[in-house]
Amino acid sequence: MNDLGQLSLLAIYGAMAAYGIAMVAFGIDLSALRDGGPADRPRRAVRVAMTTTWAGLALHAIGVVTRGIAAGRVPWANMYEFSIVFTFVAVTTFLLVQRWRDLRYLGALVITPVLLALGLAVSVLYIEADGVRPALDHYWLVIHVSVATTAIGVFSVAAAISVVQLVKARGEATRVAATREPAVALAGAPAGAPATGDTAAADTPADRGFWGRLADVLPGAAELERLAYRLNAVGFLLWTFTLIAGAIWAEHAWGRPWNWDPKEVGTFVVWVVYAAYLHARATRGWDGRKAAYLGLSGFGLLLVNYYVVNLFADTVHGYAF
Repeated sequence: MNDLGQLSLLAIYGAMAAYGIAMVAFGIDLSALRDGGPADRPRRAVRVAMTTTWAGLALHAIGVVTRGIAAGRVPWANMYEFSIVFTFVAVTTFLLVQRWRDLRYLGALVITPVLLALGLAVSVLYIEADGVRPALDHYWLVIHVSVATTAIGVFSVAAAISVVQLVKARGEATRVAATREPAVALAGAPAGAPATGDTAAADTPADRGFWGRLADVLPGAAELERLAYRLNAVGFLLWTFTLIAGAIWAEHAWGRPWNWDPKEVGTFVVWVVYAAYLHARATRGWDGRKAAYLGLSGFGLLLVNYYVVNLFADTVHGYAF
């Protein structure tokens, strides 16, 4: 069992190494936009990034599976295991989304947080593979926690897409401003006057900078917002199940479904924020930047609920961490 536990840890380290290479390659691909090269330029760096991401995911899967075998149970009974599972779901979701949308520029925003979360997991949260405490030795561990990890993984990718959406929206605004300024300049020129000075410069496309060039290669902000909305809707359904399943499990374990524990309150607050996001998006017409900011606020609260509440609050869920 100890040998399998060490193998699991080595596999996670291997996944981190692969993700580190992918992060650098994704960064190189993004930095190439500074050169303003042709749109059809070969993207060798992003090919390396995607290949190493797949390799990292394979090692990540080995780490998760061997951890479960070493512990003799499902591998999500403590914060270390929860971290390696939800990051696995996040990377898997990112790679699956590529089947419908080319969002490889999203890679740096997915892989970098995954790498940070895994680094924190192995350096701070790691504990030896072992059995679980009696309160956790229940079939609801398989159901409740697995759905929660999946929800966080999906929310993570949705948050990354929302960040890219804001970048795209900024680029689109820059493009509108760049096309409006030449029109204003030409409007003041005499009829039939030769295009000299400022009017000649107006005919030359302005360099809109790195953010503008990045926005040029991304899908439209509206399309990104719709994709983030769909992922957030899936994550919300999973989080709703997590909240209900947690109450049922609490009834079995402690004889009450709700006790205003900090972890329970945090989970409920996250649910309320995402419910408000979906409601505002569907009925109030909150799309674009407003929806992105609201969705990102929900994800920020989710991170607070996971790291801050688990590690620093006095919660009855502390035995799992």
